[in-house]
Amino acid sequence: MHLLAFRQNPMKTFLHVGCGPKRKDRTTAGFADWSELRFDIDESVQPDLVGTMIDMSSVSSESVDAVFSSHNIEHLYPHEVPVALSEFLRVLKPDGFAVITCPDLQAVCALVAEDKLTEPAYTSPAGPMAPLDILYGHRPPMARGNLYLAHRCGFTEKVLSGTLQSSGFKRVASMKRGAPYFDLWALATKADLNEEELLQMAKNHFTPR
Repeated sequence: MHLLAFRQNPMKTFLHVGCGPKRKDRTTAGFADWSELRFDIDESVQPDLVGTMIDMSSVSSESVDAVFSSHNIEHLYPHEVPVALSEFLRVLKPDGFAVITCPDLQAVCALVAEDKLTEPAYTSPAGPMAPLDILYGHRPPMARGNLYLAHRCGFTEKVLSGTLQSSGFKRVASMKRGAPYFDLWALATKADLNEEELLQMAKNHFTPR
């Protein structure tokens, strides 16, 4: 089991939730010198640990320094989001933090209001993404039967920050990137940091690699 090696590694460790085939070079610049512990529901991507965001029992409590979750939380039903965030809190060490990114529905809905629902908003490695795909999930792989890619909830910057705080995170820094990214970023801490500490952490991790 890879977990023993991570416990023996003096470097800080972040849990890459919903890692897929990606490695830490697709996370943030702030994690460049950290050890990555890969966590996914799909065994075919060969994660270090297998599980779901609402059942992370394969991860010990207070065992990781940070959690990174990119475009996962929108795949949960609304009532499952607090459960997942409680799991994030459980596995974090007392001074740990979570970095979460997901679609920005406010920015996407501005395109919908312009009657651009099915027009490409940007091109991802998986192909063109229209507001319809950002809102409900990427249509081509879903048409092939990959319904786990469906989006079941969504967030604005205000709602994401409020949800993190109501789930028990002490401090939250957030930002929205607008076109051509249409995404939100939030850094949420388990400890009650001062404003300067929070902003420095956000500066380190609001820089995608």
